Amino acid sequence: MKHTNALGKAFSSIELASFCGQVALILKSGISTLEGLNIMLEDTFSPEEEPLLKALIENMEETGSLYQALAESGMFPSYMTHMVQIGEETGTLDEVMAALQTHYEREDAVAKSIRSAVTYPMIMTGMMVVVIIVLLVKVMPLFNQVFVQLGTEMTGFSRVLMNMGTTINRYSIVFISLLVLLAALILYGTRSQSGRKLLRQLGYKFAFSKAVYEELASCRFASGMALTLSSGLNPERSMELVDSLNDDPFFQKKLNDCQNRINEGTDLTDALFASGIFTGMYARMASIGSKTGSMDQVMDTIASLYQDNIDNRMNNILATLEPTLVILLSLIVGAILLSVMLPLMGIMSGL
Repeated sequence: MKHTNALGKAFSSIELASFCGQVALILKSGISTLEGLNIMLEDTFSPEEEPLLKALIENMEETGSLYQALAESGMFPSYMTHMVQIGEETGTLDEVMAALQTHYEREDAVAKSIRSAVTYPMIMTGMMVVVIIVLLVKVMPLFNQVFVQLGTEMTGFSRVLMNMGTTINRYSIVFISLLVLLAALILYGTRSQSGRKLLRQLGYKFAFSKAVYEELASCRFASGMALTLSSGLNPERSMELVDSLNDDPFFQKKLNDCQNRINEGTDLTDALFASGIFTGMYARMASIGSKTGSMDQVMDTIASLYQDNIDNRMNNILATLEPTLVILLSLIVGAILLSVMLPLMGIMSGL
């Protein structure tokens, strides 16, 4: 089910974090959930929030359950609604909502890291393409006129470049259509579920992107486990709920293997290591957490470490790509200009 707000837009992680944070603050202040929702309704100035809050309040007046109100609205993730149900049943709804806030803030931070790592190279690449096209379409014909006035013509590489510019100019509609199609494919790949699935399948074929996807899935898993275990759930029930967070079919195989091992009686930490969900330092941390009875805290630490790793990896990408793209653009522009200037200087020196 797609979780959308009143205007049909998907709820972002930061919007979910904000909602959970407000409810957690209200409950910790000793105010009831229903009264708190009424306070949120009075304070809201958003046309998107008002109908949603009214619907939640009406449902709570009938059922007395926040879980029922959230679930029947059809606008919140199933993972969130299940956690709210557990919070209501165990009397720890304030703690659950605060933990959900942290969880969705972490999801938002990871998403921002990925967007920043992808957006900058795309902008730089677009600028490079524009500069090169301007050189080929507008600048090269001007140099060709200079050559003609000097009684000669462009030859070799410079001639090839000028012909490329002429072709681009002549079939500009075709090239614009191709660029629009490429932009549509990028939007499809980043916004639609099937597009993201296709990109993930492609990404798993490359070592670097595969490592990023695996860390993302592990971070989400550890964050979900920290939340469920801290709510008093046993590992088996925690695994069932966290399973709904995963949207990676490759990581799902590891989850299924881990779940099967747990069902067979294998200890959680051994199952996590054997299935490949955690390896190395993370597996040892989980083992220590299990022995000391602080598995929920360890899982939260592991999630934070994964998030830091993802942030560092994305920052390293940006730090490498920025000079690389600048150098590449300089070399291309320099090669285009030198292909014209060197023959021109030879002609001028011979006059």
